Amino acid sequence: MQITIDDDLINQAIHKTGLDATNVLEKALKLLLKVDCPIITDKQINHWAKIGKIAEENPDLSFEFIQSVLEARQEALDGQTEPYLFG
Repeated sequence: MQITIDDDLINQAIHKTGLDATNVLEKALKLLLKVDCPIITDKQINHWAKIGKIAEENPDLSFEFIQSVLEARQEALDGQTEPYLFG
């Protein structure tokens, strides 16, 4: 039996249940441990752990806002930005 838990599935779970990212990550990992499913990657765990930590430290921020800030930060690190000229 193979179960795939991808980022889209977790995003849907957060929207539908109203749980924060930490709770969804915890439930997903418990499910994977019960099923003995080796498909979750270190990259996914680190991604959701980072979002969970930010959500715990900033409970007033929405999941969408946290995710968009992380995406924008990654774009800046990848050099996909242009300087803004004031005036």
